[in-house]
Amino acid sequence: MAMGRRKKRVRQEGLWTPTAALPVSASHPFYQRLNQILDERKFDEYVETICEDFYAGEVGRPGLSPGIYFRLLMVGYFEGIDSERGIAWRASDSLSIRSFVRIALDESVPDHSTISRTRRLMDVETHQAVFQWVLQVLAEKKLLKGTTIGVDATTLEANAALRSIVRRETGEKYEEFLTRLAKESGIETPTREQLARLDRKRPKKGSNDDWTHPHDPDARIIKMKDGRTHLAHKAEHAVDMETGAIVAVTLHGADEGDTATIQETVAEAGERITSVVADTDNDEVAKQVSAEGPREVVTDKGYHSRAVVRELAEWGIRTYCSEPNRGRQRWIEQEREQQAVYANRRRIRGERGLRLLRQRGEKLERWNQHLYDRGGMRRVHLRGRENILKRLVVHSGAANLGLLMRKLFGKGTPRGLAAARSAIISAAKASTGLWSVPAMLTRNFSDSLARASSPRRVPVAA
Repeated sequence: MAMGRRKKRVRQEGLWTPTAALPVSASHPFYQRLNQILDERKFDEYVETICEDFYAGEVGRPGLSPGIYFRLLMVGYFEGIDSERGIAWRASDSLSIRSFVRIALDESVPDHSTISRTRRLMDVETHQAVFQWVLQVLAEKKLLKGTTIGVDATTLEANAALRSIVRRETGEKYEEFLTRLAKESGIETPTREQLARLDRKRPKKGSNDDWTHPHDPDARIIKMKDGRTHLAHKAEHAVDMETGAIVAVTLHGADEGDTATIQETVAEAGERITSVVADTDNDEVAKQVSAEGPREVVTDKGYHSRAVVRELAEWGIRTYCSEPNRGRQRWIEQEREQQAVYANRRRIRGERGLRLLRQRGEKLERWNQHLYDRGGMRRVHLRGRENILKRLVVHSGAANLGLLMRKLFGKGTPRGLAAARSAIISAAKASTGLWSVPAMLTRNFSDSLARASSPRRVPVAA
């Protein structure tokens, strides 16, 4: 497919326009301000440059413009939409999202199959480059430090059913496997009750070493936090503890422990942070962002182990990891581990350590709610690690843009802005005792939004 560039999409306006054909202004204050930020940083030109190799010259029908594609994925976070089909439907229904995505009223919104095909054609590195671009914008707005990071993980329900799993060595389905076991035990025509009784008595019946899903081999069988057993993936993110910005996102098998995945996430965060400093020509960014990567890591007790604390200490990173109560321990031929664990214990008992551990709920845990529960990624609608990671990194980049919008605009999502408007109107009703809000109040509120969306000016002393 050929790349649809913005210059080629510019059309000459007609000489005469019927009055009935004039569209009503559909620009949402939140999306309007966000587009201003993207345009100031030349987002469309950047993504067209990094995506040029994935498009043909003039062969075939025009493809989906990279700027439109990445904006559609951002809409998934801001509107809390879980699937690409839902994103396409929402963009078709909403005039404000059409304006944000830059699709004219007389143009058709890309179908969900076009969005998914564009995603499959682009590699993971390109999506991560967009995430890196957002980090660069945050650094220029003083929302990235990179010295102290926190690491946390959560499980995402896979787009795969347990009843569809098959044996790794034979390819048998679950019921076929149980029927074979029943016949080997002497039951020629087993009933459903007999198969269920046989399954209950069988040890390790849900082992990931024996079972896999034919269409999503990266999914793993795991017990979720609510007690249900599902096929799932594990998402892990690193967050700047000073600003709350997401600096890295990784995806792992759901059966991998926290102590086995933290090294990759910390290394990914270090690479992202150092790349921001290396790619910038701004002296202020070079001073405020840690050029050597993170120097401190904050985690919960699920990440605590002797090997992890020792390895991070060897990397020159101070750990603030909550330590579970393991009782009296032995340190036979483990002097380095002992020194690292005792140093971590001393730090988490200090004033700074206690403050960082208290901030985990604000800076780390809330992203699980924003990204996955409210953001619509708790149950993924894609299969395969690479496909999910592509959506997840752009999703996290949109969350970082929401953090920037919260600093500049006061609200980080369009829904938050709508809720603020409703709160103002409700307060006005309660104070005046009227059941109808005067038009003057609505006009004043719109004027305040316009003033908030304009760049802030700092008064200069005479």
